Amino acid sequence: MRVAGFGFRAAAGVDSLGDALARAGGAAGLVALAAPADKAGAAALCALAARLGLPVHAIPARRLAAMPTMTEAPRVRAARATGSVAEAAALAAAGPGAWLTRPRAISADRMATCAIATGETP
Repeated sequence: MRVAGFGFRAAAGVDSLGDALARAGGAAGLVALAAPADKAGAAALCALAARLGLPVHAIPARRLAAMPTMTEAPRVRAARATGSVAEAAALAAAGPGAWLTRPRAISADRMATCAIATGETP
């Protein structure tokens, strides 16, 4: 199973999220999107999920903090206790033993990041 995790600024739009997803590898084969619990209901993310016909998984902060990430952004570490929100969200939603397909990708406008994780848990 493949899950796309997102980190994004409050002002990010659906185009920013879509661009980050495309740069991370695209929507083919995804079963869900994931984001921090406090952003899982954001209009842009919900619009992207509706466009793709996918559910959004809300990941609690403690789960994000427990995930090892490929990327280490000091500002994100200080604010969210993880190196990459997108990578951590993808890993947490994809389940135990999941792995990242590559480091997170950043949208052209730098408003959103996306990472894709693959896991064996359905």
